[in-house]
Amino acid sequence: MKDFSSELSFKTARSSGAGGQNVNKVETMVTARWAVWDSRFFSEDEKKLIFTKLKNKISAEGYLQVSAQESRSQLDNKERAIQKLLELVDKALFVPQKRFKTKPTKSSKEKRLNQKKQHSEKKENRKFRM
Repeated sequence: MKDFSSELSFKTARSSGAGGQNVNKVETMVTARWAVWDSRFFSEDEKKLIFTKLKNKISAEGYLQVSAQESRSQLDNKERAIQKLLELVDKALFVPQKRFKTKPTKSSKEKRLNQKKQHSEKKENRKFRM
């Protein structure tokens, strides 16, 4: 995971939820913004991959935004927002390995045929005979 936290900009706001009077006077919610195309840490191909996988979360200006307001502390929320953004980008860059088709083994074919035979015999034994 690349640490590109130096490229992030932050914005604070008043958060909702528990906190009593603290909620009304302290800006604890933190929004982390990252300009995807201006990043020096990623190649053009990686930026395209991030853009395609996270297109619903990227604004028209090209900013990826993540907010955190779980904690009553602005510093904790800032760290959580950074962590969320790093994990989001890391998941977007993950490319799963291609699956190669394989043929069934001889024993698995035999096992399947034996099961079919047993099943048909079971059904055959259920028939009423006179």
